Amino acid sequence: MFQSFDSVNDPSRGSARCAALRAELARLGLDGFLVPRADAHQGEYVPPSDCRLQWLTGFAGSAGLAVVLAEKAAIFVDGRYTIQVREQVDTLVFEPVHLIDTPPPEWLRGELKPGQKLGYDPMLHTVAAVRRLARACEAVGAELVAVGENPVDRIWEDRPAPPLGAVVRHPDELAGEPAERKIARIATEVSAKGADVAVLTQPDSIAWLFNIRGSDVEHTPLPLSFALLPAAGKPLLFIDGRKLTNALRDHLSDLCEIEEPGSLVSALSRLGRAGKRVMLDPEWAGDALARAVLDAGGEVHEAADPVLLPKAIKNAVEIEGARTAHRRDGAAFARFLAWFDRTIAQNPLDEIAVAEALEGFRRETGLLKDISFDTISAAGPHAAIPHYRVSRASSLQIPQDSLFLIDSGGQYEDGTTDITRTIAVGDVPEEQKRHFTLVLKGHIAIATARFPQGTTGAQLDTLARSALWQAGHDFDHGTGHGVGSYLSVHEGPQRIAKTGTVALKPGMILSNEPGYYKDGSHGIRIENLELVTEASAIPGGDRPMLGFEALTLAPIDRRLVVKGMLTPGEVDWLNRYHAKVLREIRPLVDETTGRWLDEATSPL
Repeated sequence: MFQSFDSVNDPSRGSARCAALRAELARLGLDGFLVPRADAHQGEYVPPSDCRLQWLTGFAGSAGLAVVLAEKAAIFVDGRYTIQVREQVDTLVFEPVHLIDTPPPEWLRGELKPGQKLGYDPMLHTVAAVRRLARACEAVGAELVAVGENPVDRIWEDRPAPPLGAVVRHPDELAGEPAERKIARIATEVSAKGADVAVLTQPDSIAWLFNIRGSDVEHTPLPLSFALLPAAGKPLLFIDGRKLTNALRDHLSDLCEIEEPGSLVSALSRLGRAGKRVMLDPEWAGDALARAVLDAGGEVHEAADPVLLPKAIKNAVEIEGARTAHRRDGAAFARFLAWFDRTIAQNPLDEIAVAEALEGFRRETGLLKDISFDTISAAGPHAAIPHYRVSRASSLQIPQDSLFLIDSGGQYEDGTTDITRTIAVGDVPEEQKRHFTLVLKGHIAIATARFPQGTTGAQLDTLARSALWQAGHDFDHGTGHGVGSYLSVHEGPQRIAKTGTVALKPGMILSNEPGYYKDGSHGIRIENLELVTEASAIPGGDRPMLGFEALTLAPIDRRLVVKGMLTPGEVDWLNRYHAKVLREIRPLVDETTGRWLDEATSPL
């Protein structure tokens, strides 16, 4: 199994570990310390050696921050984790605070005293984040202090060793563009920005640029590494040499110079002493990297990672790979859905058994490299936790007459998938069917959207929420995230969310996943991946438009749809989508699954 169901948190240890950290802070002359969930790359997935927030607090979510002061401690999480944090953390030690409603800088203004020193690890906090935190400290007469050695690491006696996952080439026939051409293309962008060199801190940017993949973190084929990309000359790749075979080292040596990660800061200092203009992304680069340049007399040019947008816009080869991967994945998912319906009608199933079965169907394709994230297999009230992680301690038997939510995906060399379906088990209450149909209306609104060039995800986000708003409901997460090409299942800069300020462009892949969550009762989410395309001309229109092509191919549970709540156009979309699923998937499945699929995709 790619997924473990062992418990990954222990709230009971939070008190002792917090006390140990406070003792270490007192020794260092600090009045507090910031413990982010992030590693030096600010990635969603971090290796066990960098899971400091989880070790300290027990919280296992993908985003968060703890602030430990001498007399008070808080843990900040967003709306995805407001329920989870109270289950995983000793709230008598760490007070949960909503990250959006009360951002850490605002909280600090109310808690810090004049003259106090708040410590932080400058590799783990971005330039932009440190700027906000420093302003908050200065506003109350406190001081934000960079710490050389992380005090959490000093008290973490059994801290795991950093990962040494093997690095492999990603073939040009799957990448669609050789690394040499990518490097030249992005170097031109660096030069156009007036910079001498760009710092790349995100491993997925580096993996894309050099056409390599790795295995340093779970579920995402990333080689943890840094790079310096000059406007002219060879790039520098900072990666642990133990991850490279001799053959790969020889190949990469034709593209770049290879150095160990520990030499990055000194390399930046050399650039600073040479008076170079160094470009870095303030939202992703660690504060220590900017400090190394500036302290040595160089100039920092703040700009977005130059790889982000080119990586997000898939080329023709990557797009065709995504379509192929989704057909393969859709067939596996259809086999799973047919199995689920047959089995749940005769025998009890629990959340773990379902997650294991789905992974098994994907494995049987023979091409699954990993799952793209831990499967969210959520029965009844667990589905109301958007990022619920099933464990052996939490696994519920799926009750009859309820909703079951499963959010999952696969990593294939030709594409990354991510799909959520909410499934009827028995006779589902009418209220839950109404909620499902409201979510479906939002999903269809995004799927059928037509929008001009320059439209951002924030402008589309309202479409997914409108039907829910009319009923007095909403959901506390974005409507859609970007998706990589055999890379991160959560890729920027594109997103459909209130914070989605990047214009959507043809070739981008995004999720479409509105939801509804009733605490303690049920949760609903319907998710497809969508490819941004140039839409067909609209009669009478006077400008070209963009739209979406659904990549995900799996039935949406018709048993949960209240047809009278849908417009004729929405019914037509659902029927056309199901006709496409049947056409694409039925030839790829066995006859038993095919007969199930005939019924599941029949017109509403």
